[in-house]
Amino acid sequence: MRVTAIQLEITDRPKDETVSHVLEQMDRAPRSDLILLPEAWPCGYFSFDRYHPESEPIDGPTVGALRAKAAELGCHVLMGSLIERDGSNLFNTTLLLDPAGEIVARYRKMHLFGYQSQESKLLKRGEAVVVAETPWGQAGLSTCYDLRFPELYRSMVNRGAVMFLVASAWPHARLDAWRLFNRARAHENLAYLFSCNCAGCNEGTQFAGHSMFVDPVGTVLAEGESDECFVSAEVDMGLVESTRKEFPALADRVL
Repeated sequence: MRVTAIQLEITDRPKDETVSHVLEQMDRAPRSDLILLPEAWPCGYFSFDRYHPESEPIDGPTVGALRAKAAELGCHVLMGSLIERDGSNLFNTTLLLDPAGEIVARYRKMHLFGYQSQESKLLKRGEAVVVAETPWGQAGLSTCYDLRFPELYRSMVNRGAVMFLVASAWPHARLDAWRLFNRARAHENLAYLFSCNCAGCNEGTQFAGHSMFVDPVGTVLAEGESDECFVSAEVDMGLVESTRKEFPALADRVL
């Protein structure tokens, strides 16, 4: 299984130009079974004034363009997240698309960030833990700040997750925490973790980049730097089962 994260540089440009750039990057990316995009990339996470005017329903043009590209490439796509409009509510929503361009999972971010952020004021939090079936096993979906809440990842493991897919807009000021949480969430759950973070600077905040692929024993298989790039690796999903058999820590849980 080849996984590729498109570590997108967030710039101040119209959304349609960003969508066009993302589609071009997907064409340029290594041929992959799964492509990941970062959090809130259509408008930029810290562009809070763009949340409402640029929000879209799930059947809007941004999702439509990515669905068509997933079908063209014939691969799964973690679409990253966008600001979803559902009636009068806005959500930070991540979608997983299959090789036919169908939406196989929708995750609305549960933990909304309030520190130096307006996300928790502008958006409604999601209420459902989401684990999706894929050809390589069950995939748990999460977004950025969720990484600080290990109980979410254990809940996904309880639902059968063997890998975690993370879309993020994590800032450079907390890069050490980012690297720690990526490894910890994978290792404590004996699962793969594939994260895609933003690069660049948005409304004065520098993103950390450093998208990471971590295996079930906490080894970093691939990691980006700070600029826009592809992070790509071949992974053996059979390692999850063999690791959990050899070191059955999950079987020793009492809670």
